Amino acid sequence: MAGFFSKLLGKSGDEAEAVRPSSGDPFDMDWGSGAEEDAVIYQVSSVLFRYPSEEIRQTIPELLELAHRIDNPAFVEAVEQIRDWYASAPLEKIAAEYVQEYDLSRRHALHLSYWTEGDTRRRGEALGRFKKMYRDSGMVTDLHGELPDYLPLVLEFAALIDRKSGRAALQAYRPSLELLRLALRDDKLAFHGLVECICATLPGESPEDVQHIQKLAGFGPPTEQVGLGASDPRLLPLLQPQSGAHR
Repeated sequence: MAGFFSKLLGKSGDEAEAVRPSSGDPFDMDWGSGAEEDAVIYQVSSVLFRYPSEEIRQTIPELLELAHRIDNPAFVEAVEQIRDWYASAPLEKIAAEYVQEYDLSRRHALHLSYWTEGDTRRRGEALGRFKKMYRDSGMVTDLHGELPDYLPLVLEFAALIDRKSGRAALQAYRPSLELLRLALRDDKLAFHGLVECICATLPGESPEDVQHIQKLAGFGPPTEQVGLGASDPRLLPLLQPQSGAHR
């Protein structure tokens, strides 16, 4: 896989002024392509976020070497945390923990629109927006049986297909990423560092607590909930881009 990952370092990027789209769709927001190293962060994270396997375990040294090459100590530490997690127990136990924390627990959901739409009918529209992003790229995107808002898929799309569009999607669901970051931090889970580094690639500073995230997002629950209560803090509207929110 060395040749595959080495391609990421050749991608060029730029940090652009945010341009508000006439459509009003956050996915159409132009936040630029970011730094070229962001593609490495996105793709390495995409691999590590997936269901634990022997293949991923064997790939971690290569991923760690790639992390060292982009001169980002925080990202190196984040990948090392995953390496140490894999080394802490047999693979079967690691996989069981993953299922418990990321498949069964809603507290650490890796599906971005779950945090904003919950189990509402509105989520279907949100998922459709991700599908449209993939379709508009002109590339055949294999969802591997996952929903289109699955974080590893969005990261892989941003790294390998269209960094500008993928970055806009990540920023549109910035509240989801930030809530996931805080939940992983509070529960001391290994993926916290990766999410923190992903958030650091996006415009604006990361909020320090849930209340600030709600304020950033203009908190207000959907008018229709199926499965989540109206006061559930994960039910946030999409983050609407602000004209001055860039770095």
